[in-house]
Amino acid sequence: MGRGYNLLFILVTFLVLVAAVAAQGNSGSRRGVGQRPRVGFYGNGCRNVESIVASVVRKHVQSNPANAPGILRMHFHDCFVRGCDGSVLLAGNNTERTAGPNRSLRGFEAIEEAKTRLEAECPGMVSCADILTLAAREAVVLTGGQGWRVPLGRLDGRISQASDVILPGPNDAVDKQKRDFAAKTLNTLDLVTLVGGHTIGTAGCGLVRGRFFNFNGTGQPDPSIDPSFVPLVQARCPQTGDASARVDLDEGSAGSFDTSFLSKVRSSRVVLQSDLVLWNDTETRAIIERFLGLRRPPLRFGTEFGNSMVKMSLIEVKTGSDGEIRRVCSAIN
Repeated sequence: MGRGYNLLFILVTFLVLVAAVAAQGNSGSRRGVGQRPRVGFYGNGCRNVESIVASVVRKHVQSNPANAPGILRMHFHDCFVRGCDGSVLLAGNNTERTAGPNRSLRGFEAIEEAKTRLEAECPGMVSCADILTLAAREAVVLTGGQGWRVPLGRLDGRISQASDVILPGPNDAVDKQKRDFAAKTLNTLDLVTLVGGHTIGTAGCGLVRGRFFNFNGTGQPDPSIDPSFVPLVQARCPQTGDASARVDLDEGSAGSFDTSFLSKVRSSRVVLQSDLVLWNDTETRAIIERFLGLRRPPLRFGTEFGNSMVKMSLIEVKTGSDGEIRRVCSAIN
């Protein structure tokens, strides 16, 4: 009797533990206070979260290729302001979306559609911040880049203010870029790697053409630019042309996620001053050379980009009572 009772007790205890583990795995929406995002966070509770986001982003990139760099840029702009909390997605007067650097962001419809589909499949579980983080990876993969495992479990922020949008600028010196990234717990390798994301996308002519026509009030192009590159950009961004017109950040390869952009930095054929100056700094130049195989030990751009994206995606994430899970990404519950 005693032995049978002990076996029964052990069996019941085991089943209780299994049930507890299963409940945890099926309840991805439960964020413990201080809990950090992790790979596989949603478990069986929302097993299709990654495939749903991937399919929606794929559809939007196929319909408009500009959505790929748009979503990647949106993720960067989100994480550098109040952390990776989806606050850039909130609509309304004086929200982050209305700030100057964010007015040209694109891809919001893809994030909202993914949210709608996930709310139908697993209501109230997946944050908009997580959707944006996953979407950024898909944007890279869809343009030929290497994927990475994405930690999940963020909450959405409740605050979005245009006045908070202070981002690294297109004319920043290297030292300022290093300080800005260090303030977000990102090192110089992360800086060069994430700037390498400019291998896809475009810049507004109004933002860059001063360097190609009237650098520092001289009436001449920036002398540090490759002279053969100057007329190409001048033709695409005439001095009196449309300031909202776009020019490729990676001339001839703006739709492919590769190291072509870093080669252009080396040859002074990039449109942003903040990109060009990376070749003039000893530390950042050495990293570029390692990515291009010109210095040992070499670095693999795809691998390092994934590593840096994970680091960036963990900046000031909201957990526990710090945030919420929005039902609609553009509005606070």
